[in-house]
Amino acid sequence: MGKLLLRFVAFWLVNTLVLWVADYLFQSVSFTGYTALLVSALLFGIAQTVLKPILVLLTLPITILTLGLFLLVINALILLLVAWAVPGFSLAGFWAAVGVGLFVSIFSFVLNLVLADK
Repeated sequence: MGKLLLRFVAFWLVNTLVLWVADYLFQSVSFTGYTALLVSALLFGIAQTVLKPILVLLTLPITILTLGLFLLVINALILLLVAWAVPGFSLAGFWAAVGVGLFVSIFSFVLNLVLADK
């Protein structure tokens, strides 16, 4: 149980770091404070864990047809959903969410590789 909780906190911190860096690098992302950042990272992680597999399964034909590029749209939609649900987190629109979603995916992948158990 303790190891599971530790992994949850580690992934939450990774999401928080990724969203904070996205806020720093992209003008299309903004947080009004650290509370909005922490809540957004938590909700984004939960949505990625619960909602993304369902959306991938439902959109499998179009994902295959686009050679996986539709996954960027799914990431963007999840980011927009989180921005809609969390006061203090805003995105400048769909295409900004696609760009930020691509950045978040790549940066999270690299951080998770670095922090993974050896």
